[in-house]
Amino acid sequence: MPRSERSPLLLAGLLATAGIAHFATPRPFDATIPRGLPGTPRAWTYASGAAELALAAGLALPRTRKAAALATAAFFVGVFPANVKMAADWRHRPTPQKAAAFGRLPLQVPLVLWARGVARNAEGRS
Repeated sequence: MPRSERSPLLLAGLLATAGIAHFATPRPFDATIPRGLPGTPRAWTYASGAAELALAAGLALPRTRKAAALATAAFFVGVFPANVKMAADWRHRPTPQKAAAFGRLPLQVPLVLWARGVARNAEGRS
């Protein structure tokens, strides 16, 4: 399978894994939900997990890949405030945890670019 065909499936796998984790172990995700959002953190955890599973399904199917990839890029931008909150909350934790929390912040950029690249590659196949 060519690299360009594997890329959307790898991204789908990443999202599916994260989506499942939101349901399997929701407590760590609840703690990242910004306090200003309406509703309960658990509801946001489950909603974001469901969104990740839906995006994964959309990326896996060539017919919906472009739209799903663009939505995935927007999703990665949208969850950035949760990553900022996690980094702020974990700033006094032991160094490995602090490094993981702060390391997630710049990771959003390549994730957004990856999703946009999947969308761009899907354009030629539509």
